[in-house]
Amino acid sequence: MTAKSEDGTAGIPSLWTRPQRPRREQPALSREQIVAEALALLDSDGAEALSMRKLGARLNAGATSLYTHVANKDELLALAVDQVFSEIPLPEPDSATSGPKAWRPAIEECAEGVRAVILRHPWMVSVIGDVGMVYFGPSWMRLSEAFLTLLETSGLDLVDANEAMGVVMGYTIGSATVEAAWLSALAKRGRDEQEWMEQLLPAVTEATKDHPRLHRLYTAHVGQEIEAGRDSAFRSGVRLILDGVEAAWAARTAGHHAN
Repeated sequence: MTAKSEDGTAGIPSLWTRPQRPRREQPALSREQIVAEALALLDSDGAEALSMRKLGARLNAGATSLYTHVANKDELLALAVDQVFSEIPLPEPDSATSGPKAWRPAIEECAEGVRAVILRHPWMVSVIGDVGMVYFGPSWMRLSEAFLTLLETSGLDLVDANEAMGVVMGYTIGSATVEAAWLSALAKRGRDEQEWMEQLLPAVTEATKDHPRLHRLYTAHVGQEIEAGRDSAFRSGVRLILDGVEAAWAARTAGHHAN
């Protein structure tokens, strides 16, 4: 049944606000058990392997009994993604850092936390853009609230803080998605990342010899540790974004004062 708002108009039904149905299984099967087992299946076999029938078999329950707790596979995926987001520590100002930029280390740490959970659960790459209610889940909402609170301590108003959060999270999720896809492809082929890149770099440097800037970039990576390079590049990207946030806020503040 479609949910209705206070004025009687139809709204979008939400799994986050719908009361859970009474349990009927003996022994009782909870939504938490279902989500935990779904997460284990997703981590081991990927999103394409998840089905209500297979999950029911793993739980020694009929697939139809799962529908007591979740309406369909999309809802189950949204619950699993929200459970993954609950692994991210909520950002708090760094007590070791004082001054107006105390918020920056916490934002960087939060971005690294989001990246880390996507790399730990690479199946998210294929579903995070398709499960529409993910960003209204309790875990993401708590993370967003903490993120906005932290950004407001930098002096941004709520609208600007929300825009800054969107840019940081967009970069983080986009970068982590590319990384997770790359690492998953290597894993499927049984390839070690460092070894594969060392084999690939000679061909890449040869292919770029007529493009001097690209050639300098790729030859600079010869002999470097690839995973550490990915980590460093990600952190540099987040810091560039935060530099831009600070510069834009400072310019806007200066303009207001001039007027």
